[in-house]
Amino acid sequence: MRLLRASAVLASLARIASALSVPQSGEPMPGSSPALAGAPPPDGAGVRAAPARPLRRSLCAAVAEGACAEVFAACATGAVLTGWALYLGASAALVGFLGALPLMSQVASVPAAWFISAHSRKLATILAVCVSRLTFLPLIALPWLPLAPAAKLHLFVGIVAVSTVFGVIGNSAWVAWMGDLVPERLRGRYFGQRTVFLSVAGTLASLTAAVALDRMAPLGFTGVALSALTAVACLAGLASLALLLRQHEPAATREIGAPGWRSLRAALGDRRARPFLHYQLAWNGAVGISATFFAYHLLTNLHTGFLVVAAHGVGVAIVRIASARLWGRAVDRIGARPVLICCSFGISAVPAIWLFSSPERLWPIAIDAMVSGFLWGGHAIAALDLSIGLAPRPGRPFYLAAFAAAGGIGFGLASVLAGQLAAFAPAHFVLGGCAWTSIHILFFLSSLGRLASAGLAVRLHDPGARGGVPELMRSLSAPMRAAVADSFVPDLVRIPAFARRQR
Repeated sequence: MRLLRASAVLASLARIASALSVPQSGEPMPGSSPALAGAPPPDGAGVRAAPARPLRRSLCAAVAEGACAEVFAACATGAVLTGWALYLGASAALVGFLGALPLMSQVASVPAAWFISAHSRKLATILAVCVSRLTFLPLIALPWLPLAPAAKLHLFVGIVAVSTVFGVIGNSAWVAWMGDLVPERLRGRYFGQRTVFLSVAGTLASLTAAVALDRMAPLGFTGVALSALTAVACLAGLASLALLLRQHEPAATREIGAPGWRSLRAALGDRRARPFLHYQLAWNGAVGISATFFAYHLLTNLHTGFLVVAAHGVGVAIVRIASARLWGRAVDRIGARPVLICCSFGISAVPAIWLFSSPERLWPIAIDAMVSGFLWGGHAIAALDLSIGLAPRPGRPFYLAAFAAAGGIGFGLASVLAGQLAAFAPAHFVLGGCAWTSIHILFFLSSLGRLASAGLAVRLHDPGARGGVPELMRSLSAPMRAAVADSFVPDLVRIPAFARRQR
């Protein structure tokens, strides 16, 4: 029974690891590493099993490679990337553009599907990951290059753009490769264990990078700290490439079905999938209005430092992993659609929490970490289950690419426009006797947009739904009722027994 419960927990963690990530406050971006940005669908077929010894060696190497990818993400993206942008004098509009790049680049997953299907998935992964992670090498010398500040900023943006696009291609190829490599019977347990290991590595690396920046910046060594962190990121990228080379690529048979344009047209014209495409476009657009500005707001308006940014991200990750089992059981028992509806409406209030924070009042950020971690964990699991359920096996890569592209377009356009709005709006103003900033406007608009987009979740088709939102509420409240009963019932039982012994 204990082994069965452990397997259920690890399977739930694996589903979080396989979810398509939407950048949130405190999360690494742009360019999530292939280690956690996606995992293969749970029902792969048509692939020859790898021999036991190469398979065991490949699975161990994949865990180590994921840890290196997390170190790269901690030292080259997220708060460090925001630090580079502020160090080079980037405006709020440019920060919005940098935040839009990860999901805007998801459009590249559509042509990547053709490229991956025609070439070795291992080769495609290694080439794309090599370009994505080693493109950061010029940033090591950027603070000392004899260039004008504007030229340095343009070089920085170009490097980040190239790295992000190739990161998307590498992630798509990696997902397809792991789908062939990891046996279906081991998939849940393996990716669950891998997620826990990678979460620890990413947390430690993020906190270390944040402490380094906070300690070096007041001494006037911000450029030195950023350069050193980029060098560590590139070393981690080289290590990850060596570990990718050690992994086995099984011989895969061709998938039977209609490839190419016919599969893509089928995905766009499928009446069951079309409402989910509309939801992806609208929801990610609403999220994109504010998602790229949480770290920027913490650093520039709340003056918290990089350590608080990293600590907030760690808090989100801890709550997200802790709630994995609860959400996984809810999706399995009731379906993805009710979970997506509940989490979408709940997440609509998250940006509004930030309206109550100030340099003297930071406790709302802790509430946001708990609420965001809990609701985004359920949203990620439900969105993944629904996307796989709506995508038939023939042409599944093109269905998933269409879903990712719709979300990327919505998020990217909204983030760019939000950056322009933040640049042209008053940086500070007083309304209703309270002081506000231009970023508060984005938080308010994002909250309204999320609330409107959440209504589209009601129209989604879920082939595996076995209940609705009321059943979900009863399912979520059952563990709390059980916990309360466990805390009081034993005392009520022990009191009569004690009385009988006294008599």
